[in-house]
Amino acid sequence: MTNPNTTTTVLATDSDSDGHRPQVAGATVAFRTLRRAFGATVALDGLDLTVHPGELLALLGPSGCGKTTALRMLAGFEYPDSGQVLVDGRDVTAVPAHRRDTGMVFQSYSLFPHLNALDNVAFGLRMRKVRTALRRTRAAELLDLVGLPDHGSRYPHQLSGGQQQRIALARALALRPRVLLLDEPLSALDAKVRLTLREEIRRLQQELGITTLFVTHDQEEALSMADRVAVMRGGRLEQCATPADLYARPATAFVAEFVGTMSRIPGRIVDSGTVEVLGRRLPLDGGAPAAAAGEVDVLVRPEAVRLGHDPAGQARVVATAFLGAVTRVTVTLSDGTSVKADLPTESAAGLPPGSPVAVTLPDRPVLVAPRAA
Repeated sequence: MTNPNTTTTVLATDSDSDGHRPQVAGATVAFRTLRRAFGATVALDGLDLTVHPGELLALLGPSGCGKTTALRMLAGFEYPDSGQVLVDGRDVTAVPAHRRDTGMVFQSYSLFPHLNALDNVAFGLRMRKVRTALRRTRAAELLDLVGLPDHGSRYPHQLSGGQQQRIALARALALRPRVLLLDEPLSALDAKVRLTLREEIRRLQQELGITTLFVTHDQEEALSMADRVAVMRGGRLEQCATPADLYARPATAFVAEFVGTMSRIPGRIVDSGTVEVLGRRLPLDGGAPAAAAGEVDVLVRPEAVRLGHDPAGQARVVATAFLGAVTRVTVTLSDGTSVKADLPTESAAGLPPGSPVAVTLPDRPVLVAPRAA
């Protein structure tokens, strides 16, 4: 679908004699102790975060955690009460939006309804007074890059939602920004289109080597697309790590429960490094809070839970959900605690609802959290 020479051609600028511009590496972006409050609401509370050149970093968190505020500060649409925004070491905190080398794609497509797709893509180039022939050539190449080479004459109302968002992406790339900002660009699309477009965005980002910040509340999007994921809560950074590290080694109970599925099983800390749960003692994860002996909840992923049919078992199967190669089995412990386990579908077939089962955990460190009320 993509012309292998497209990347070079797209980098053309009107000021070069040969119509081409050498490729420029993605920028380093840094947020330094950013703070922003809206009245009594603190949107950012001392955010410190660095995005590496050419990296796709996802800002993930619940509504109101500050992720969109951080993105808008990088774009120049918001200004901090204190702190700095740096691009390649240059302080751009007070630089107006139109003078920052960024491109932004919004949740809403924000296309001009009176312009066709080609002219929408070329709009920023026209504002930069790029020659007509060159801007139309570059816009056509960008349409090819996003997989819509034959849609240049169509107007927004003639395009599907996914096609409109591809046009918006091409428009953001037209000025060849060093930083691309994506503010929940897939949330308005249906599931199948969302899956296809997130793969396309990732392919384009890697092909162009552009530093990208992607804001989302969808953990699946963040984990499948990003080089690293920054999980935010209440205006603060909880953890920034690769998707694999974030899932396997969450730094806090909030991250553990926000990223992926997690069951809480009652336990009791017996010393500084051990917790008793389901009748056995397990080592505490290094990220677990230091605590004296007392009741806690042990946080466990579904794939770590082991089930076995046992007439004298301490749990009973209450539901199963087919997920393809695995089946998610929900059991209830004798104290009413609900626990989820992911089993090979073939194994789960022998555990229909109502089956008595024994629940065990592997002998490896576990994360704990304060006992839920």
